[in-house]
Amino acid sequence: MPRGPIRPARAVTAAAAALTAVGALTVTAAAPASAHPATARHVLLLSVDGLHQSDLAWYVAQHPDSALARLAAGGVEYTHARTTVPSDSFPGMVGQVTGGDPGVTGVYYDDTYSNALLPAGTTSCAGVKPGVEVDLTEDLDKNKDSIDAGQGLGGLPGSILKMTGKAASLIDPSKLPVDPKTCKPVYPHAYLKVNTVFDVARKAGLRTAWSDKHVAYEILGGPSGNGIQDLFAPEINSTAIGYPAGEDWTKDNAATEQYDGYKVKAVLNEIDGYDHGRTDKVGTPAVFGMNFQSVSTAQKLPASDGLTGGYTSKGVPGPLLAKNLAYVDRQIGAFLGELRKRHLASSTTVILSSKHGQSPTDPSALTRIDDGPLLDGLDAAWKSAHPGAGDLVAHAVDDDAMLLWLTDRSQAATDFAKAYLLAQSGTGNGIDGKAKPFTAGGLKSVYAGAAAARYFRVEPGDSRVPDLFGISQYGVVYTGGKGKIAEHGGAHADDLDVPLVVSGAATPHGVRVNRPVRTTQIAPTILRLLGLDPRSLDAVRIEHTPAL
Repeated sequence: MPRGPIRPARAVTAAAAALTAVGALTVTAAAPASAHPATARHVLLLSVDGLHQSDLAWYVAQHPDSALARLAAGGVEYTHARTTVPSDSFPGMVGQVTGGDPGVTGVYYDDTYSNALLPAGTTSCAGVKPGVEVDLTEDLDKNKDSIDAGQGLGGLPGSILKMTGKAASLIDPSKLPVDPKTCKPVYPHAYLKVNTVFDVARKAGLRTAWSDKHVAYEILGGPSGNGIQDLFAPEINSTAIGYPAGEDWTKDNAATEQYDGYKVKAVLNEIDGYDHGRTDKVGTPAVFGMNFQSVSTAQKLPASDGLTGGYTSKGVPGPLLAKNLAYVDRQIGAFLGELRKRHLASSTTVILSSKHGQSPTDPSALTRIDDGPLLDGLDAAWKSAHPGAGDLVAHAVDDDAMLLWLTDRSQAATDFAKAYLLAQSGTGNGIDGKAKPFTAGGLKSVYAGAAAARYFRVEPGDSRVPDLFGISQYGVVYTGGKGKIAEHGGAHADDLDVPLVVSGAATPHGVRVNRPVRTTQIAPTILRLLGLDPRSLDAVRIEHTPAL
């Protein structure tokens, strides 16, 4: 990979043109096509959650000799990449490894709802009414307060690399929804409607590994249940040992960096050819990687470690975020250095992106709204208009978007919910904590009933699609209190505009692609890089997702 600052642009090579299915290429430093093998032996996928393309551009401009700058200059940088809508961790990451959007994968959020499954704990299924929360968070862990998710390791957190790579074994099946046909619990991997790159790689006899923040990420292994051979998933929302009582690893940015460091060590062990805990020599995986969480907490926390979080002005990282971007840069530098040390740089492609962005990047736009009174008011209004009826809201997820599943899925009921929410005004609070008025429930646009189904390109009545999807006004974050200054899950540019860099083996150097691409295109690209057929992915065939 080239070192030093990015050099002046010159003509695009044939290899660069072949790599991307879209046009508008500009080149900053191109290497001869003959310098790159036709395929890679390894793909290292890295998701820096919360990272925007603007953050990457800012950091590279400030630090032209950084690892991130070398990574971007050493491959193809897609400057207009967008993640999924909703821009949540689960649909975002699932999209990267399946090639599909939520309507195809069936995964809309990390905490969602199904009108086809039965409540957790159901053992006698005859006559039970379907409709249940599908929780893909820490709540599935055998012990969500422990970083090992309930495995029972001693000496935590220092011993966490001894955590099992069989993450599904740490899920409590009594917390899972139940399939009415089999009357058995539905594990996350079985909830996913389509296969993943890990599935395809395993069928081809290749080794796979991944590291993420909950054991529920075993969903990435795909419907086979065994797509990921080594899944290291320490629980991020567990009690952070060594930090104030009751706080998890996201409440202090230094804690989040410490947490991410465990996953970094796991990936370094895998580069060296071991399993994540460096116990067995198994060979460097063909598909592996991790997500970083610490940029996300640096964007969300008002302050941490004596530094102000978020942005000082529109798109300009504040001191905590700048510090954390430097942290991530050092870890990526460690990966690149280890690949060179193990003579794997010429056979490994590194893909850098993000599951989601974060909104707002303009601190002055922040309006925090407590969604509890909005939803309580909706239920009360429904019952007032329909004497004898119960609550209308069956399940709600509101971060910087609003996803509602209703007990009455008729168009009349969804229209009622839409009209009620858009009629609400009140007072939230801004970045300074002072009162700030809001209108229309904080919403910019609302898709209800059949319109929500059309938005997600599914049939009306689909068992998983939200009955109402509300896109918030820019800057709105649904939260009680003043504990966060940004969120994700919505459809604003700040939620969606993420970096996408493909660098290393089988790529030209120094190419910028300025036309829009999607992070769902990562999945078929991974397979093509490994010499496998992208159309082996179900979602690629359904959505006609092109490789990059």
